[in-house]
Amino acid sequence: MSWQSEIDEIRRRAELAKRMGGEENIKRQHDGGKLTVRERIAALLDPGSFHEYGALAGASKYEGSRMVEFRPANFVGGTGRINGRRVAVGGDDFTVRGGAADASIGNKQNYAELIAHELHIPIIRLVDGTGGGGSVRSLDTMRRTYVPAVAGFDVMMQLLAEVPVVAGCMGSVAGLGAARVAASHFSVMVKQTSQLFVAGPPVVKWGTGEDLTKEELGGSEIHSHESGAVDNEAESEEDAFNQIRRFLSYMPQSAWQIPSRATPSDDPNRREEELLSIVPRNRRHGYDARRILEHVMDRESIFEMTPFFGPSLITAFARLDGYAVGVMAGDPYAIGGSLDAAASDKMTKFVDLCDTFHLPIVNFVDQPGFMIGREAERQGTIRHGVRAMCAVYQCVTPWVAIIVRKVFGVAGGAHGKTSGLNLRYAWPSSDWGSLPIEGGIEAAYKRDLAASSDPEKLRRELEEKFNAVRSPLRTAEAFGIEEIIDPRDTRPILVDWVHQAYEILPSQVGIRRRTMRP
Repeated sequence: MSWQSEIDEIRRRAELAKRMGGEENIKRQHDGGKLTVRERIAALLDPGSFHEYGALAGASKYEGSRMVEFRPANFVGGTGRINGRRVAVGGDDFTVRGGAADASIGNKQNYAELIAHELHIPIIRLVDGTGGGGSVRSLDTMRRTYVPAVAGFDVMMQLLAEVPVVAGCMGSVAGLGAARVAASHFSVMVKQTSQLFVAGPPVVKWGTGEDLTKEELGGSEIHSHESGAVDNEAESEEDAFNQIRRFLSYMPQSAWQIPSRATPSDDPNRREEELLSIVPRNRRHGYDARRILEHVMDRESIFEMTPFFGPSLITAFARLDGYAVGVMAGDPYAIGGSLDAAASDKMTKFVDLCDTFHLPIVNFVDQPGFMIGREAERQGTIRHGVRAMCAVYQCVTPWVAIIVRKVFGVAGGAHGKTSGLNLRYAWPSSDWGSLPIEGGIEAAYKRDLAASSDPEKLRRELEEKFNAVRSPLRTAEAFGIEEIIDPRDTRPILVDWVHQAYEILPSQVGIRRRTMRP
């Protein structure tokens, strides 16, 4: 006796599941410029590597013992590979009830999280759902309401300490869907075709009176440029998948491993002439900080994370002689490189991320201090800034600072863990102190300037007096800075350092005592 008839029925049901919400809904998805969930998974993973679980889960109707109608669950999940490395992946199927949770079956979403948790592999969420509890329409079938609870949130939180968590915001995402995007290490939205909000336009209009389109309420520019709720913006879904693959290429599989080394393709001793003159002598003039990174890091290895939010701080991943590192740099073209509330939040998340997954950090320092002024005070800059400093001081991954120019005030003191070894190298363009001399004179000599018959002349005399001791060489004489280097030597020095760093890292593997702050 054979079980072939049952095998045939399993295959029939699996084929029905692949029809998703039907031809009409699939066409609507395509007409909106979006792929279906199955097309997304196929485009993201290595060809033929996807292994699905729960394909037979769904709502069905029977005539006798034969199933005659089947609506699959609106979540597709399983495992696959990206560049040969195993990952867990799950995505909402918007063609079935708009991705709403009232069409989910058997908690398939949380099962994907458990796979990542138990197998210690990265998880990728392709979020295209409208919420956690379904629409009000579900009350008609439930015949009751319920006390909200976020099932599986404890696992989602724990994953932030264990494995890389990536979220693609692929459509109009609200409620719990939005929370699933935010509770990640790296998130990306697609221009024009994805939006993210706590509640969509109809609920907002009812609750606040604001009449907004989806794009006006929660488009990619709002969240990647202004709110910081999402890290990166993609031009297309294909671009989003490329960014996800690049992000994961710098990460280990889990916190119990260290990042893998890529085959080196650049001269470790490369010295770029432009570095000698890239920082202008006039301290009020800016320079291209990203150009410095290009000259120092392995060629074509830089992947910037969160490029638009908190723009005074550049955060990126790169490689040194093939080794993955996290990179931070002050951008003098954005509010002079000052650390404001947004940049502080950005620093906190990035440092936590690098520390969680054992990426050594290179900090290119040009920090004039915390942002000042009324608006900065209204934003609580000092609280956000101190939180960022706590992330720096709690970080245990290897850290090195290249002091490019300014290091002032409390924010300047966060260039590294100054209570420890605080490995750092200064360029001759360095300029540091409790306050910039120009502003410090105004504060320290306020009464003298007010009483002077020629305050401008007195101010110039004071500036000349203090500029005479401004040279970083004076600080080096007192061993206030350990080494001042030729900027062209930065890459060879860092390559030597990164080899040392990766010798230390194996002793640090494992999860941190705290989870990452999302």
